[in-house]
Amino acid sequence: DESVTYKIVGEDEADVPTGKISVVSPIARAVMGKNEGDEVVVKVPAGDVQYEIGSVLYL
Repeated sequence: DESVTYKIVGEDEADVPTGKISVVSPIARAVMGKNEGDEVVVKVPAGDVQYEIGSVLYL
């Protein structure tokens, strides 16, 4: 399994190559309000992708 870290930011700050995703992106919408250990499914053009949340940090 691969570990990925994302920082959820405003639309104007989004920069996917540096791990900053927009608050309105499918991944951000799926994980907001979730907790460590939760699993979410994100619908993308290639199909559904399942993620497990490893940790949540509020900055």
